[in-house]
Amino acid sequence: MANKLVIIVGSVRDGRFGPTVTSWVAEQAREHGGFEVEVVDLVDVEIPLSLPEASPKYAGGSYPRPAGMATLTAALESAAAFIVVTPEYNHSYPASLKAAIDWHFSQWTAKPVAFVSYGGAAGGRHAVLHLENVLTELHAVTIRDGLTFPNYFTAWEASRPLDPQAPAYAKTMLDQLAWWAGALRTAREAEPYPT
Repeated sequence: MANKLVIIVGSVRDGRFGPTVTSWVAEQAREHGGFEVEVVDLVDVEIPLSLPEASPKYAGGSYPRPAGMATLTAALESAAAFIVVTPEYNHSYPASLKAAIDWHFSQWTAKPVAFVSYGGAAGGRHAVLHLENVLTELHAVTIRDGLTFPNYFTAWEASRPLDPQAPAYAKTMLDQLAWWAGALRTAREAEPYPT
């Protein structure tokens, strides 16, 4: 049985490059063969910035989420692994992505997360460093080898990265993600994760 991989398009900004990057990453994941791939674009999800008083950490399945977030919640719940595609805005990641993360808790627990970032000279690395801290707090397992696309505006052509090594880097990330997805799914099935 293939592990379900949810790829999240983290930016909702007008004119964003995220869908281009995500399309290529999803293609690499499908060719990899170790995953059932689902793409979730946050632009299609109702994500309020105002949160209920109680934390989803303590509310469990009864956390009151807006109906417009149901598809996102279901995708996160059913995923065995995640790839987050994010730009870097002001040395961090988009508010849309933070809000999507904050509306959930158990959906990330004991599941692996890989990162694909893009931006200027740093290629979105600052955003990924922040995301690693946040998702570790939610008991997710962050994958070391991700993809970074510096100066994406000159490093891509015809919706593909110009770096000929990009597919090999993607395969390494996907191999690690598949290993962790299988190992953590087996562990979750054997015994509930202690929180």
